[in-house]
Order: sequence, then structure tokens, then C-alpha cells
Amino acid sequence: MSKKLLDETSKFLSYVLRHEPQAIGLRLDSEGWANIEALISGAARDGRTLDRALIETVVASSDKKRFSISEDGQQIRAVQGHSTKSVELQFEEKQPPETLYHGTATRFMDSINQQGLIPGSRHHVHLSAETTTASAVGQRYGTVVILKVAARQMQEQGFKFYQAENGVWLTEQVPVRFISTL
Repeated sequence: MSKKLLDETSKFLSYVLRHEPQAIGLRLDSEGWANIEALISGAARDGRTLDRALIETVVASSDKKRFSISEDGQQIRAVQGHSTKSVELQFEEKQPPETLYHGTATRFMDSINQQGLIPGSRHHVHLSAETTTASAVGQRYGTVVILKVAARQMQEQGFKFYQAENGVWLTEQVPVRFISTL
């Protein structure tokens, strides 16, 4: 399978499993699971060719581990990043490392300096344990700025942290006082 096909399929899966399942008539349960056969059928109605082998290849080859398939092999979901209100993943609270990182672009800094990091249309703010990941995320939006988040200090003051299956750290917000520029 070509890299282009895998990338296009990954983007399509992100779109329908995170943001707009209704675009192809797909239903997600509260944990974000969708029936794979319904996904394939919905994609076909949308003019896209999907099959189980392609889906499994995208899931297995994703460097960011964006998706998971259920143990019985019948369902798929995005592991985090949902904006659809029908999904409310239940994550186990975890103790974060001392510092986490967030990659953004210079054009967002005025807003961040005023309101901190907020989830926007997503359910959580996404943070990483490594600066390289934060940098890769920030590059998608323009000139990169890597923010340092005092995660342990936040937790000590009552903020909750979770970790998705793919290692991404999640929290509801990051107030300005816990952010510094790397």
C-alpha cells in the first residue's frame, strides 16, 4: 500500500472518528467505538474505498498510534482528540512528570498569554513528555514555540491529568501561571 493511501485514510479516519461521524452516517458510543463494518459501509456511501486490511494497516503503522481496534476486532476508535459531544472517553487519572510540553505557533501566543491553554473544540489540552513531539505538533501551525508546562505543580494544586493509550497527556486546561517558553 502506498504511503499516500495510508496518509489519506488516516486523515479520513481522524475526521470521522474524532469529529464528524455523522458525515458518513456513523454512530460512536460514549467511549468513541464504532463498528468497523459500519465504518466501511459509511465510507462506501461517501465514495471512499475502505476495507478491513487497509484499516488494520493504518492502525498498525500509525507512528502516533491515533487509533485502536477492540479486542474482538469488531470496533475501532480514535484514542484521543475528539470534538464530537457524543464521545466522553473515561481516562484514568495519572501523576504527570514534573514538566510536560505543548507545541504551538507564534501566532497563538497572544491568546495563550491571556487565557492559558484551553482545549478549543476538543475535550482536553494535549501535552507531550518530549520536546521533539511538541515541536512536530507546533510545526503544523507555523513558526514553532515550545511551551513548558509545570505539570506536577498543577497536579499539586488540584488539576487532573490523564494519559491516552498512545502516550499523549491530557488535562482540561493550563492556566497561564503554569506556562513558560522553552
